[in-house]
Amino acid sequence: MSALLLRWQHISSPSTQILPMFDDTMPPVVISSSETRVQTPDGQLHVKRWQPQREAGRAPLVLMHDSLGSVDLWREFPAQLAAATGREVIAYDRLGFGHSDPNPHRLQPSFVESEVEAGFTPLHQALGLDAFVMLGHSVGGGMAAMVAAAYGRQCQALITESAQSFVEDRTLQGISAARDNFAQPGQLERLARYHGDKAAWVLSAWVDTWLSPPFAHYRLDAALKQVHCPVLAIHGELDEFGSLVHPENICTWARGPCEAEIIAGGGHVPHRELPDRISRRIAAFLSRIA
Repeated sequence: MSALLLRWQHISSPSTQILPMFDDTMPPVVISSSETRVQTPDGQLHVKRWQPQREAGRAPLVLMHDSLGSVDLWREFPAQLAAATGREVIAYDRLGFGHSDPNPHRLQPSFVESEVEAGFTPLHQALGLDAFVMLGHSVGGGMAAMVAAAYGRQCQALITESAQSFVEDRTLQGISAARDNFAQPGQLERLARYHGDKAAWVLSAWVDTWLSPPFAHYRLDAALKQVHCPVLAIHGELDEFGSLVHPENICTWARGPCEAEIIAGGGHVPHRELPDRISRRIAAFLSRIA
């Protein structure tokens, strides 16, 4: 029992919110949320769960955040997704991000693949997950693909949003521009609102890793060729960190049926720009999956 308590620590009382449905003829959905911590070999992860009142026992969605992201930066999207899909939604801060413990290591070029064992596996074991759906934004999409490849029997679907399938010139240009922006007074403080005193590490983990020569060899083809579940690749037409070659690659490399959803005029964060549309599109995609 003590080992279980070390891995799964309840840290807050459940809260509830009522969200209107997209269809005005349907009653609002009550969403309950709770926060926990999960132990890993290098520290504890902060985890948040959103559960719709009429949850129908379907596989939950597990969200993987982007390079500067966190649970809090998903904002209202997880609750909207839970309401739209009728599924539990689970998100966690990777080690070094948000409310999770600091990461004692410098990120290695293999950090995308390594997140399967470093973060997802402890989460999977602590929560006792069986079947699940992966959803990842930006580099989180790459991590979600790695999880789908490693957990082929349990991952029922993979959803990527603005994922990079390789290191493109546009990606490097966007990161370089962001690096210059964060050098301006007050910009790092904005990041610290979500990551506290880990903000400088978070920024370095993104900029220095992605711009390093060893990371230039990063690609998703090998992992996606092991993904046999249905795939939905969402991508903004004007994404400043990746062109439309990425959803094309994802659908070409994945072995399961794949749909690409291109958001006309959309940028790098469609779920923040058009949350209703993205939630509905994901709900429609998952409605065809057990």
